[in-house]
Amino acid sequence: MRLFVGIELPSAIADHLSLVGGGIPRARWEGRDKLHITLRFIGDVDGGTARAVEQALTEVEHPPFPLAVAGVGHFPPSGEPRILWAGLDDPAPLHTLHARVDRILQHEGLDGEARNYAPHVTLARLKQAPRSRVVEFLQHNALLRTAPFVVGAFQLYSSVLSPRGSKYRIERDYPLRG
Repeated sequence: MRLFVGIELPSAIADHLSLVGGGIPRARWEGRDKLHITLRFIGDVDGGTARAVEQALTEVEHPPFPLAVAGVGHFPPSGEPRILWAGLDDPAPLHTLHARVDRILQHEGLDGEARNYAPHVTLARLKQAPRSRVVEFLQHNALLRTAPFVVGAFQLYSSVLSPRGSKYRIERDYPLRG
């Protein structure tokens, strides 16, 4: 199984973000069903590890917190853009939650993440998209902002890769508490 830990966006927020996409040649826009905030990528694991991860995540404690989507950008920050993303206003609670999830998963024997955590919502994947169109998108959506929402849970997702992209499924929901 290919797993990751994330936060499902409320329907109204996913609807809002799905309307932002378009206008960039060679961009593969994420469908509204794939819009989420990744907390921790796990990767391919066997069934025993998947069950251990599923159980270990029940130990994560963090209180619910408010969040809003705000602004846009791209990865990598310099060079040819490969991913367009929507940012998050005041992501400090996400960093704390990410650290708690990461610590629990490392206790289960999984390696820690090599990259710094950069919370975001992936909007599109780019392949040699015209830079002028990317810049235009960024300028047009610089003030993007959604209504605040309360993050009351996180989810364990599975991902199946195919030639047409990946398909995500929520395996388990973990209510925030503490």
